[in-house]
Amino acid sequence: MRGYSILKESGQMDKIPLVKQAITEHCLELNRKVFSSVVMGAGAEWGEIIVRQYLLIRIGGQDLNRALLIASASTKGKVVFPMPGVWREVLTQHGFSVAKYRSAFLWQIYLFAHILHGMQQIVRIAFTGLSAEKKNGPVPNPYAFFVELSSGNLPKKIHGSHSYDVVSWYLQWYGRNKEIVNICHNVADTLPVIIGNISVHALQGQLPALTEYNALVKFVVWGLKASVISSFDCFRGRWWHALLLNQAAMAAQVRLLPDSSLAREYLFHNSNWIYRPLWTYEAVRKGSDVLLYFYSTNCESFKRSDGYPQVPFGWKAINWPRYIVWDQYQADFVRRAAGKECNISVVGEIWFSDTAMAVQKLPEGSVAVFDVQPVRSSFYVTLGADIEYYTPATAIQFLEDIQVVLHENNCLLALKRKRNIGKLAHAQYRSYIDKLGCMNNYVAVDPDVSASLLVQECKAVISMPYTSTALLGRNLGKPSIYYDPTGLLQKDDRAAHGIEIVQGRTELATWLKGIL
Repeated sequence: MRGYSILKESGQMDKIPLVKQAITEHCLELNRKVFSSVVMGAGAEWGEIIVRQYLLIRIGGQDLNRALLIASASTKGKVVFPMPGVWREVLTQHGFSVAKYRSAFLWQIYLFAHILHGMQQIVRIAFTGLSAEKKNGPVPNPYAFFVELSSGNLPKKIHGSHSYDVVSWYLQWYGRNKEIVNICHNVADTLPVIIGNISVHALQGQLPALTEYNALVKFVVWGLKASVISSFDCFRGRWWHALLLNQAAMAAQVRLLPDSSLAREYLFHNSNWIYRPLWTYEAVRKGSDVLLYFYSTNCESFKRSDGYPQVPFGWKAINWPRYIVWDQYQADFVRRAAGKECNISVVGEIWFSDTAMAVQKLPEGSVAVFDVQPVRSSFYVTLGADIEYYTPATAIQFLEDIQVVLHENNCLLALKRKRNIGKLAHAQYRSYIDKLGCMNNYVAVDPDVSASLLVQECKAVISMPYTSTALLGRNLGKPSIYYDPTGLLQKDDRAAHGIEIVQGRTELATWLKGIL
């Protein structure tokens, strides 16, 4: 907290984002020759970007932000953090003092832990293969596999109609693989669902187990070789194989599986956009398609008075084979991040989560409102934001202005928060929500209710910039705006995807009277 205050007071709030952008784009100086084909397999050709991506998700996130903030808390503060030498140099170039020996020691411990984790992964895959034949039936084929879903992302029956989940979206998407007859996921303790002639059911893991004896033997032999190579390389300073040993084990598993046992399509969502798993390179080589789909459009940084900032942390390192996006605005963003030649499909709105909870009956003329909940200050500072917008002051002013304007026009404010985050939400915001509950033109909509269902019940939609709900409202034919109570945002910001940005109570009142 002290480090954040010092950076803010000195006008250096962009110091951490600039470092994060630098490590995103800074080449690790690892050429193809330094990567073992035994360990990396099909990923050897892409070794440098795979290692960089994995570093970004494992140590380049909020933990690094905390270390940078702590070092900023005093003039003699030093960054003490496990990271490779090339990153230590980048931090030094950006004005941070780095405790090189302590950081190097922590880095060696970190690598040793990863070697042990990799060996554990090899043993787990081998033992799973030995016991899987009796537990699992044949792998359903042809099938698509959705990675990292939860129960809210699976189809449910709601008064005889579909739910607004990602699997239901996929089944109605005109661009999907029409040969697929099974949709699979690894959400435990869920019952199979039949939609039309498509079966939706769970598998025990992302990848089929190695059940054939010859494949298991080859995998164990590979595991011994890879463990020796990774350990020996780590002692002579070639740390990347140790770092990726656990990921290489899954890649070797895919390499030894029959082509027919793999999914035709593996679908990843954009919550984890940076790292493309090493095993996907093997899957693509065997004929599978790997897709990254965007269930959200709130990916870009705000435009400033002096122009657009750089692409946010992590995006410049992505290299997915195919991207599924909402609209041309998002397609342009992906091209700025991944390059002009990347494979992009523009498909319109992509549903994601629905718990089948019905929306309460609302009076005619209700307005759906979607905010962004501010989090506790101790958590917010670790996000490394270079602009203070999603703060209690902004969130409270956003709701207060809307409540006053809607009250003056005899309209109901139907507020749906994205999710229930409990005490992670800022105390001032929670206190204001309690106060808002006493207003006679306010109703709290359960966060588990589908945003689409709420919008269908309302006259119009007001969203905090730049949440996807504004696009959802427009797609459903409702008047939809972004409301900015601060007046800080640029009205021509491309991050708004063409949605009107309304600023201040006067503009908000004029817009509301126009639609009423």
